[in-house]
Amino acid sequence: MKTHVFRLHPGQNFREEIDKYVEEHNIRAGIILTCVGNLTKAIVRMADAKIIKTWEGSFEIISLVGTVETGNSHIHICFSDEEGKTFGGHLKNGSIVGVTAEVAIGEIEDLKFSREFDEESGYKELVVKKNI
Repeated sequence: MKTHVFRLHPGQNFREEIDKYVEEHNIRAGIILTCVGNLTKAIVRMADAKIIKTWEGSFEIISLVGTVETGNSHIHICFSDEEGKTFGGHLKNGSIVGVTAEVAIGEIEDLKFSREFDEESGYKELVVKKNI
């Protein structure tokens, strides 16, 4: 596994910058290994894809998990406020980096991820293939 580590800066669009990094480095099968940092705005989709919530303030990134590939990603986030209350869901574009965000991605070089519509779930789901 090849490891990528990068830092995002205040004011950057968190999800967009992760996707941009994956695209620029042609990561075909990646997993979020870890992330620490801060957000001033967090936008997440809740379960069942119907409700999108926005928080503004200062939030610590507690956890970031997901699969990423060129052109697509599936990322979940957990973050906390100044009282330690935690919130989380599917990370959406528009979440803004506060002080910093330090992201580590593991690239699985012998695999290729893609997304295909799944009749059972009703969503585009992960498909894993050998990278040839």
